[in-house]
Amino acid sequence: QVPLVESGGGLVQPGGSLTLSCAVSVSIFGFYSMGWYRQAPGKQRELVAFTHRGYQTYADSVKGRFTISRDISKNTVNLQMNNLNPEDTAVYYCTAGQLDSGKNYVPVKWGQGTQVTVSS
Repeated sequence: QVPLVESGGGLVQPGGSLTLSCAVSVSIFGFYSMGWYRQAPGKQRELVAFTHRGYQTYADSVKGRFTISRDISKNTVNLQMNNLNPEDTAVYYCTAGQLDSGKNYVPVKWGQGTQVTVSS
């Protein structure tokens, strides 16, 4: 079973919303912190959000617009994205990870990624 499988990407107009979903295998769901990264063309990969023991942390660029959540009944981790703008265009990756001694999120498992394009 593939541990992480993203879905929900696509094309959306500026100001629109999109929800990404990550199906997490039962062998790892509940044992790891979960996060979403993104990578835009020509840019470094960026940690967008992660959730750890009920707490959520967001990059400044998405704070107030994106929400990460776990759905225990479905073994999924979702990323609700509102008020999207062209700068949000990227491949979005679901990850399972851990926090290091400095409480920084360190991914250890990656999904294959899903494309999000924000354009009119």
